[in-house]
Amino acid sequence: KKLHSWLKISTLIDNVKVKDKYTVELNLKEAYQPALAELAMPRPYVFVSPKDFKNGTTKDGVKKFDGTGPFKLGEHKKDESADFNKNDQYWGEKSKLNKVQAKVMPAGETAFLSMKKGETNFAFTDDRGTDSLDKDSLKQLKDTGDYQVKRSQPMNTKMLVVNSGKKDNAVSDKTVRQAIGHMVNRDKIAKEILDGQEKPATQLFAKNVTDINFDMPTRKYDLKKAESLLDEAGWKKGKDSDVRQKDGKNLEMAMYYDKGSSSQKEQAEYLQAEFKKMGIKLNINGETSDKIAERRTSGDYDLMFNQTWGLLYDPQSTIAAFKAKNGYESATSGIENKDKIYNSIDDAFKIQNGKERSDAYKNILKQIDDEGIFIPISHGSMTVVAPKDLEKVSFTQSQYELPFNEMQYK
Repeated sequence: KKLHSWLKISTLIDNVKVKDKYTVELNLKEAYQPALAELAMPRPYVFVSPKDFKNGTTKDGVKKFDGTGPFKLGEHKKDESADFNKNDQYWGEKSKLNKVQAKVMPAGETAFLSMKKGETNFAFTDDRGTDSLDKDSLKQLKDTGDYQVKRSQPMNTKMLVVNSGKKDNAVSDKTVRQAIGHMVNRDKIAKEILDGQEKPATQLFAKNVTDINFDMPTRKYDLKKAESLLDEAGWKKGKDSDVRQKDGKNLEMAMYYDKGSSSQKEQAEYLQAEFKKMGIKLNINGETSDKIAERRTSGDYDLMFNQTWGLLYDPQSTIAAFKAKNGYESATSGIENKDKIYNSIDDAFKIQNGKERSDAYKNILKQIDDEGIFIPISHGSMTVVAPKDLEKVSFTQSQYELPFNEMQYK
């Protein structure tokens, strides 16, 4: 339950009973409307053969990985590679590909050289939104004539998270957070840094997300407004320093980005320059995605790049994470009326009527936006680089899976 508490149903399962060969009874601690949708998601709940259980259970892991999918796990070298072989006993339409080999390697130059040499011939955006290849590498591979580049519909929203719970930093001040919201030029980021491949995000969830059939525009880029808000918060520009001060303390913040993402690094450097114009010293730090996830949980950051859970999981998973310890609880912990918002979140998940539930989400998101904690930047999508002669390269509604079983060579 603790490991998968990011998915709310994991925290609500009270007990499970096997009624007969084809019936399972699931009892929850309270009503939860997205329950069936979350059970049907690609992760973390899956089918596995009872023969793979350890001592009749899975709490200590499994002996093997035998599921119900179109591929069977073959040779597996931990942290190196895994072979997925065609499952001839699959209950549905059989895969056109006989084998898919997945290799673990660092994003960037290593992945690019591997593709160029032909050691690998398929790359895609990872599940945290980090591209294996930067835009220049994508162009070079496509220009060879050997590869095609495919992009999905918007899957998630890439954003800047401002930690309201960081009591020893100015980001704990709502007015300062609102000022930061006016300092992010998402149009320029989308056009110049993301090369126009992602659209600017004017709200936390795109309107193709379930129950998000409304507009919830966030703050627009406006440096004059940002300057006014910083003045209002008591951070003043001095005569002898370019950095604003208050009570003898400099206005300084630490931002963290995924060092595996060249675009996040570029965005961090761009925002560092923008913040400097406003009299804020922004220290930027690149770390592994695992370390970024740890900081999100511990609250050891002022600002960080992150993304919503994704099209298949939202809005409930990201909204549930607003109050989850391994989600954004630290980021929202500085909100004055946080308990009221947290209770509103729990209540929204119990609503069966679609319109009423949508209205409840809108009310929650309006309050969260007013706090300036989540600053949407762009609507992220999956990017795939595949051999030119590979047909039927497509996407599902999840950034965590690709339908390799539907792909085939000409």
